[in-house]
Amino acid sequence: MKTRPCAVAGMFYPRDPSHLGQLLESFFSKTTTGESALGIVSPHAGYIYSGQIAAHAFSSISPDFSGTFIVIGPSHRGYLTSVSSIPWETPLGIVDMDTEFIKVLDIVIDEPSQNEEHSIEVQMPFIKYRFPRSRVVPIMMGEQDPAHAAVVAEKIIAAHLLTKRDIRIIASSDFSHYVPEAQAKDGDLFAIEALTRLDTNEFYRRIREKRVTACGYGPISVMVSVCKSMGAQEGRLIQYGTSGDVTGDRSEVVGYAAFAVI
Repeated sequence: MKTRPCAVAGMFYPRDPSHLGQLLESFFSKTTTGESALGIVSPHAGYIYSGQIAAHAFSSISPDFSGTFIVIGPSHRGYLTSVSSIPWETPLGIVDMDTEFIKVLDIVIDEPSQNEEHSIEVQMPFIKYRFPRSRVVPIMMGEQDPAHAAVVAEKIIAAHLLTKRDIRIIASSDFSHYVPEAQAKDGDLFAIEALTRLDTNEFYRRIREKRVTACGYGPISVMVSVCKSMGAQEGRLIQYGTSGDVTGDRSEVVGYAAFAVI
């Protein structure tokens, strides 16, 4: 059986299954299970930097969830939007794909372009650990402008209507990159506030106004749009932090947010 192998195990997260499991257990032991979110924003940096914040995001989804996760991550290497249809390896075991959903999704399948991309991969151990009965649809997003985000959202909504799957949407994104912490917090929280009202147009405007260097703003917009189609009413910031919280260096940080759409 052809699978998508781990590309960043041993770099972004532990390769050893025992070490990885213990780390995830530690992260989730510091969270509380909230309302069952329809979608989340989860960061995709190395677990030492953003793993705890990612656990807070995933904890907003009931651990009993056994449906399909639509995981949308930005392309960091310039590839166009595509989907993967083969099972993904993690140190904790294989994550299976929802092949029926993928067949009707109307997004091109391109396995090679996803081989080295980390934005989706770092979410997979969280899913395998917390939701072992779930399946996944990995969508790597190239263009992130509002028009393209609207198209991707429409395709997911159409596939959802056809398959009638129980789905949750994960937008994989970090926020400001390599700026002073005060600047990161100012811009990131300004942009995130628009998401609490599920206003993607204002979210894009605020990103432009503050020049927020979030890498997954397109996936975030798609996630919010799909969740609105499912009846979402509001967004909630669960936790915000920066790499400076770990390194102690506040002069040049990356921002991370756990955000839930309910």
